[in-house]
Amino acid sequence: MKNSRRDFLRNLAASGVLVPLAAQNLQAYPITTDRKLRVVLCGLGSYATNQLAPGLSQSKNCELVGIVTGSPEKAAKWKEKYNLADKNIYNYQNFDTIANNPDIDVVYVVLPNSMHAEYVMRTAKAGKHVITEKPMSMDAKQAREMIAYCKSKNVKLGVGYRLHYEPFTNEVMRLAKDKDFGKPKFIETKFAWRNRDLNAWRMNNKWSGGGALMDVGIYCINASRYATGEEPISVTAQAIKTEPEVYRDIEETILWQLKFPSGAIASGMSSYTTNAHELSIHYEKGSLSMSPAYDYGPLKGTTSKGPMDFPIVHHQAYQMDGFAVAILNNKPVLTPGEEGLKDMIIIDAIKKAAITGKEVKIVMN
Repeated sequence: MKNSRRDFLRNLAASGVLVPLAAQNLQAYPITTDRKLRVVLCGLGSYATNQLAPGLSQSKNCELVGIVTGSPEKAAKWKEKYNLADKNIYNYQNFDTIANNPDIDVVYVVLPNSMHAEYVMRTAKAGKHVITEKPMSMDAKQAREMIAYCKSKNVKLGVGYRLHYEPFTNEVMRLAKDKDFGKPKFIETKFAWRNRDLNAWRMNNKWSGGGALMDVGIYCINASRYATGEEPISVTAQAIKTEPEVYRDIEETILWQLKFPSGAIASGMSSYTTNAHELSIHYEKGSLSMSPAYDYGPLKGTTSKGPMDFPIVHHQAYQMDGFAVAILNNKPVLTPGEEGLKDMIIIDAIKKAAITGKEVKIVMN
């Protein structure tokens, strides 16, 4: 009986059926929808090009119907590759006319962090549902404004936490809930990559709102939350720069320590100077280790009972099918704006703790 859920997931993957894999979704939502969710990608950078567009092509419940780009060259290439109608191709000047297009359900904002709030709210004003990449905003204040505005326009706001829709991460969530190994006691999270492109928007504080913490540290923060099933109550942090001439106005490396109500401690690290993709959880009676833990896959892991044996899935395809099922059936989105807000509250607290050198209390409201 213990392997029944695992067998179910494996059989689903073998059959080619894509579904959102979070336990609550399996119970609450149908696997397919009556029609496909019609998606527009806003911003055609590497993530949209190499991950989201292929994911939409593999999804069962979505279709890519349009794009928003400032590049006529990209518009022409995407139009041909994905057979897009001219009326569904927008630039940043005529974007607001999307309100007059009944053939679009949702806009996925895949722009630099500083542009998320503007285009989320412009999408909501146009009466379209909206998904934004993470981090959802530049800070918690802006995230609250985005959530409130979308609610005022009666549109759904989702955040692209793709890992919430794939089976390895869902097993981490399940262990926090079912406590097969007892309570989580110590969590260690690391996500880093060597980013030295001085021309990249991630290296500009005006566009990114930070550095490695906003870019990849957010995965570690989110993992600490789903690994414990709790929200942190305080944090201490240390910011380090070993190459200030490269990482001028952004964080290079940042370390932090989160405290949780149960007494669990989570240690986190994000950096632009090395490579790391690790999640380790030490429970009362066992452990879990994943590496890579946050990348596009394949994810790998082991627990005290042996290797983690779950289907390897296309994260973006599963994520988009999860959004489709929620939006088209008027159900709550699995990863709503409120999920993004919680991480922004923690990021704000980590930044403050690193600057002041003091422990900072975290209040989730």
